[in-house]
Amino acid sequence: MKKQHMQEKPFSCHVCGKTFKKKDLKTHMKTHTEETPFSCDICGKRFKRQAYLKSHMVVHTREKPFRCDVCGKRFSLKKILNKHMKVHTKERPFSCDVCGKRFKLKAALNRHMTVHTEERPFSCDVCGKRFKLKAMLKPHMAVHTDERPFSCDVCGKRFKLKYTLNKHMAVHTEVKPFSCDVCGKRFKLKDTLNKHMVNTEEKPFGCDDYKEKDRSG
Repeated sequence: MKKQHMQEKPFSCHVCGKTFKKKDLKTHMKTHTEETPFSCDICGKRFKRQAYLKSHMVVHTREKPFRCDVCGKRFSLKKILNKHMKVHTKERPFSCDVCGKRFKLKAALNRHMTVHTEERPFSCDVCGKRFKLKAMLKPHMAVHTDERPFSCDVCGKRFKLKYTLNKHMAVHTEVKPFSCDVCGKRFKLKDTLNKHMVNTEEKPFGCDDYKEKDRSG
């Protein structure tokens, strides 16, 4: 069987030993060089193989030909779809060597590993503040600009961070999901509840609302 395989692919790479047909060997050899003959006409990025360039071009067309059969979400590259499919399974092949926690994606494991170190590789160019994750640095940068990309659909007020917008939206509803365990008073925001609880802890006989109820009872 091995002899037959060698006959089908008689040309071997002198660098890694893999065997190919003559036309495929020439293409393969480019993986061992710094040569990048294929360039993108739009952004100028260069690639070793034409197939890599073809895959890259979708970032400029926003075309998403690969669709998830489970949830319908679409992706520009098949490899991204393959990674996405793991969210629909219970398989967690990547585990943390420190605490044993398991993850579906290697990228998620890599992000998790920062909790076990004091390393903060991402720094703000303006104030020098450092962050463990790039995803944390990006929203921080908004504090150094006047840009407010997130707007409230109800009143039009604009915010620098989506998190701040989400908190603001509570003022437009009557829902008060956070309640005080001492007096039962309810609040729209967890921050407001936390402030209320601090006042409660500073008063040895409970919060004012609780004392009012106690006196009236």
